[in-house]
Amino acid sequence: MITGHVSALHILVSVPFRRTGQPDIAIEFVVDTGFTGELCLPPDTVAALGLPFRYDLRARLADDSPVILPVHDATVPWNGMELETSVLATGKRPLLGIALLEGYELLSQFRENGIVTIDAL
Repeated sequence: MITGHVSALHILVSVPFRRTGQPDIAIEFVVDTGFTGELCLPPDTVAALGLPFRYDLRARLADDSPVILPVHDATVPWNGMELETSVLATGKRPLLGIALLEGYELLSQFRENGIVTIDAL
């Protein structure tokens, strides 16, 4: 089970990143149910973590404007397993998308410091 909390009506979950030869580094993500990918991180954070580049993704934003987003590889502990995941280098805030929630149940108490749990179905 993965746990988190609610702050300012945002569901927040800490995700550790595995780095070769270095300690894990945890980053707090906002769960974004409107984001169908796995993870988004600001480009400067992706660079600081040294995440390897995989490819450029052509996408459209909510206003239908086209963008090209760099996709990077990352390894994260997820519910007791090591998960190879994709990270989009974009935006200003770390986002966790619903692709990581597939096969899981997300429960949240929507109040300040409310409890959040993500558990396998």
